[in-house]
Amino acid sequence: MDKLSNKTILITGGTGSFGKSVVKRLLKEDVGVKEIRIFSRDELKQEEMRIALSNDKLKFHIGDVRDIDSVNKAMDSVDYIFHAAALKQVPSCEFFPMQAVLTNIVGSNNVIESAIAHGVSRVVCLGTDKAVYPINTMGMTKAVMEKVAQAAARRETSENTVISSVRYGNVMCSRGSVIPLFIRQIKEGKPLTVTVPEMTRFLLPLRNAVDLVLFAFENANQGDLFVKKAPASTIIDLATAVKNLFKSEAPVKVIGIRHSEKIYETLCTREELRRCEDMGEYYRVILDDRDLNYTKYFTEGDTEEVLIDDYTSHNTEQLNVKQVEELLLSLPEVTAEL
Repeated sequence: MDKLSNKTILITGGTGSFGKSVVKRLLKEDVGVKEIRIFSRDELKQEEMRIALSNDKLKFHIGDVRDIDSVNKAMDSVDYIFHAAALKQVPSCEFFPMQAVLTNIVGSNNVIESAIAHGVSRVVCLGTDKAVYPINTMGMTKAVMEKVAQAAARRETSENTVISSVRYGNVMCSRGSVIPLFIRQIKEGKPLTVTVPEMTRFLLPLRNAVDLVLFAFENANQGDLFVKKAPASTIIDLATAVKNLFKSEAPVKVIGIRHSEKIYETLCTREELRRCEDMGEYYRVILDDRDLNYTKYFTEGDTEEVLIDDYTSHNTEQLNVKQVEELLLSLPEVTAEL
């Protein structure tokens, strides 16, 4: 990561799970970064992070991506941006959809436009599998975030500011996710609440999400979208694996699907797979950089399209209970609770 040497990085939503993890990674690997700016609106989380990490390279900025003035003030002399600020909880976004619009769409546009105006070299926007065939507000607003980033990338033909996005599935043990909930329920002697036992979800350790973002940072061309391949499991197998590790006999209570949840998630559509580069652990979905003069283009039907399926949590590698246990044991958040 030579590109980071003597550079200033801005992380929006920097007190969240991703922000804390990437900061620890950059400081541990000592990549020579000049300054890391944590931009968020929660002063308590900033204070806790400041005390926990205690590093002079960290600078904390109170602000909100919805407020362009606060974004601009944090942007001076920034070289790179990891844009992680978002409203991510599916049910809360369903009940307050305009709040999701303001943060995930308007806020993202503020960050991207400010980055361009301030001559930031690279911007990586963090996305989600819920943006693919979205049925909920969170997914819809994150899908529009991707389109906002791509539209700006089409416009920035000079590549003075390279704008890319990443898309990944459920991050294991992230704040508000199901694994910490299961652990808490076990320790409190409560039943484990499962929505639909056969529901599948991608399983991605936070370290792999950081790897993806850093890979995009290093390798992105203008407008690229990077997708991290990941295994999946059913929710009941995940709950069983957690119970086994904690030697728990807690019952499982099926509560039914929550507001606007899917039975399975999709990370990449068949249309995207037809124009992507398979890079091993990742897919690179290349920007469709055509302009509005469609009469210049001629597209012929391709019979191969029907042979390509979406990349989903139903058809990716499926982990059994034992394999999920092994994956859980690789997570420091889980081993700390054992």
